[in-house]
Formats: sequence, structure tokens, C-alpha cells
Amino acid sequence: MNTRIVKMEEENLDEQALQEAGMLIKAGGLVAFPTETVYGLGGDALNGTSSAKIYAAKGRPSDNPLIIHIADMEALPVVVREVPQAAYMLAQRYWPGPLTMIFNRAECVPRETTGGLETVAVRMPSNKIAQALIREAGGYIAAPSANLSGRPSPTVAKYVVQDLDGRVDMIIDGGDADLGLESTIIDLTGDKPMILRPGYITEEMLREAIGQVETDQTIMDGDAKQAPKAPGMKYRHYAPKGSLVIVEGETGKRISYINEQLSLQKKAGRKTGVIATDETAGNYLADSVKSVGKRRDEEQIAKALFRILREFDDEEVQMIYAESFEKRGVGHAVMNRLLKAAGHQVVKL
Repeated sequence: MNTRIVKMEEENLDEQALQEAGMLIKAGGLVAFPTETVYGLGGDALNGTSSAKIYAAKGRPSDNPLIIHIADMEALPVVVREVPQAAYMLAQRYWPGPLTMIFNRAECVPRETTGGLETVAVRMPSNKIAQALIREAGGYIAAPSANLSGRPSPTVAKYVVQDLDGRVDMIIDGGDADLGLESTIIDLTGDKPMILRPGYITEEMLREAIGQVETDQTIMDGDAKQAPKAPGMKYRHYAPKGSLVIVEGETGKRISYINEQLSLQKKAGRKTGVIATDETAGNYLADSVKSVGKRRDEEQIAKALFRILREFDDEEVQMIYAESFEKRGVGHAVMNRLLKAAGHQVVKL
């Protein structure tokens, strides 16, 4: 398959290319496109064959649900059995934006899209390219992140090309993703709203909108065995090619420990890397030290994380040590992604 690559900006949409991309999706093809979170791999959400193609292109387990992307609130009742009041309250505050809601699915949504579940995940992205493409494609695009399954999610188009060139019909290069971290996922089908994946829309923000909200306690658990109700709950995700270990502890002890391990790894002939902050990056003796930004700037850390993991792959780094971060606010989402990327390998000092 020849993959066409098209560049455009949110402020200067290529209408002809978007029409062509929409026609490709309507015809059962696949188009990778930018959103404000990460790049998505889109197919017709109401066509089970298209969803099966998404799984095949990514090498994604077929029980890992896809998210339906819509561009207008009027589209929501078509794909869900009922819209609870909490959904309208959340949508008023956070749609379009990085929030995915889970509902009971309508009959028109194929089980290939939902990973075999009776529930369906829906989101309304704020990126203007994504919104225009959704409308051109008929209003419903199923789209996981546009990477090979298990790899770090792409926040720039070059990594989409690296993973999916020759596997999809078109890649729309819309520049850097604004946020760099996937959407928060909240399940609205139970007795109480439940966060299944943390993100930029934090638990505190959700509570402000709808009151009591709970967080699934398996989010940070590496041994959870339940069927995945939302993307990313069951399988290892976001993993670099090298081995990744997270180190928790007081700053001085953490730096000393990591440097000791770096010395051992270098003696073994392995290329090493460290994920640090601006405050500590100068203390490490790795082959490649990358800062995610200032420790207190959780949003910058979130935006930098996937890019840095990809850069380590570009540099063929074999052993990576990462500082841990606060498990609150956006930091909760950062640690969720880091733990999955590391396969829950954590050293506590």
C-alpha cells in the first residue's frame, strides 16, 4: 500500500485533501490524523470491517476497545443507547477537548469497534483538522493512537510515518500535538462515574462538574486481569524499545542509585538514558539525558514524555532510568503512562 502524506495547519485547512481523506474513510480505508492529544488512526466507526483493519494495521489486540470521535453533540445520541445528565454536564465544560466518556452502545455500533463490549467510548476532539475530517468522513471515526501496538503514542507525524507507512492510506501531518497525552476516560454506565484512564481532565475537574467521581484502583496496578473496558487498561503500552525502570525516592538517593546503575550498564556495553527534570538533568552520567521540563510543570512533563521515549528509540538506547513524579493531578496521568511503558518495573529507595 502506498501511503499518501499530506501537510496542513489548523489555521489553513486543505479542504481538497480533507475531502479525499473523508472519502477514503467512507470507502473503508484508514487515515492517520492529528488531535490535540496524540495522533489518531481513523476508520469508519460504524463499519466493523474498517475497525478490523485498524486492529490489523496496529497489531492491536481485538479486545482493546476503540474510541469513536465525533465533531458535533448531535452525533452522540446516534451511537449510544442513552445520554445521562452527567454526560451533558461534562460535555458543556470539556467538549471539545481531551475527555472520553463511556456509554452503553447503540445497535448501530459494531462490536469490532467496541472490542466486543456492550459499551462504547466517545470523544469530541478540539483540533480543527480532526473536526473537519470527522465531518467529511460522515461524522463517526473510530481512532486509537496512530502507532504500532505497545509503542509510545506519536505526538508528531514523523513517528506515525515510522510506524504506519505502507499500512494506511493517508497520513495528515498537522504538526505537534498540543497536549501530548491521551484523553481522560470516564465510565458513565455504572452506579457512580468511574475514571478508567487519567489525563489532562483531572479527577478534581470532573468532580467540579458532576460531583462524586471515583477512580478505578487498577489503573496503577500491573497485575490487573479484568477485561479492558477502556483503551490501555489491560495491555503494556507506550513502551520504548529499550528496557525502562522507574526510580522512586528522595532526590539525592535517586541520583546516586541511578548513576550507580548507569555505571554497571555501561560496563556491560549497553547504551543508557535517563528521563530527568530541569532541576536534576545535570547530575546524571548517562549517554543520553533528557529533561521533561521543570518538576512543578506537570503539563510540560506530560507533553514531553512520549516524544522523549521515541527519541531514545531513535538513539538506540538500551537501558533507560526515569525519575518518578507526583501521582496527583496531571502527574497521575504521567505516572500511569510511565508505569505501563516500564511494564511496572519500579525501584523504591
